[in-house]
Amino acid sequence: MSLADQLTAHDSVIAAELRPPRAELAASEGMDAWIDTYHAVRGLTRRGVPVFLTDSAVGLQEEDNLRHLIANLGTSVPRHLVVPFLTSKHPLEYCLSYAERAWHNDFKSLVVLGGDKHVGPPRSVEHAWQLRSAIRAREPHLALGGWANPNADADRQTGFLTDGTFNAEFFLTQIVSHHTIAPVARFLETGARVGLTLPGMFGVFYYRSANAKTLQTLRQFLPVPIEELIREFSLGATPVDVCARTIRTLKQVGARHFYVSNLPLSNADATLGAIVAAI
Repeated sequence: MSLADQLTAHDSVIAAELRPPRAELAASEGMDAWIDTYHAVRGLTRRGVPVFLTDSAVGLQEEDNLRHLIANLGTSVPRHLVVPFLTSKHPLEYCLSYAERAWHNDFKSLVVLGGDKHVGPPRSVEHAWQLRSAIRAREPHLALGGWANPNADADRQTGFLTDGTFNAEFFLTQIVSHHTIAPVARFLETGARVGLTLPGMFGVFYYRSANAKTLQTLRQFLPVPIEELIREFSLGATPVDVCARTIRTLKQVGARHFYVSNLPLSNADATLGAIVAAI
């Protein structure tokens, strides 16, 4: 089953997004970080949870996620539940070879994104749909995922998703919050009006604290309702409470599938389990 098949077959799927170790870590630190990553992937997939592995998040060079997964996951991890990210911030031939390696090593799905234009290496193509088109021509059996931003203009975003050139079987969204739910509701309403059938997974961030400096840094990369989060934590909410509240609110406006970002590697499985229990 590809991820697209799972999203179609189940009423609600909650996945985890993990970030690979940074490439500049020393050998011993990098090895320890990858061991933590493998443990997290194994623990999550053992419960049937799909796991995304990002590619060059926030512009920093990360280790080749696919190379490490192939070398170290072994046969105990169901690879159809592991979904790597690939951005276009690599040479085109590398991207096409990456997709081939993914399929021939039993990964069924791949999220293909453009990548931030403002940081890191330049894109090899202008738009992510162009890379997905090239990958589909080279490796047609992979289920490909794209990207949407519910915080942006709903007509424009759903227009991208319904365009025949989008070249994807599912999509992920930018991080959203229960504190700013109105744009998500508009996005879902617009999708229903235009007949959007592509399954999507809404991004939910696991905020570990209300540290103002940390939240300000995060705001450089994603929309963060800083004042609202600080107030929510000050009233006694825990990180699990805040995350579960977002998912509950998203469900109320019609969202079905979610991925949780920023889970702690050391206990990702237990933390996600607590979030699910609190929904």
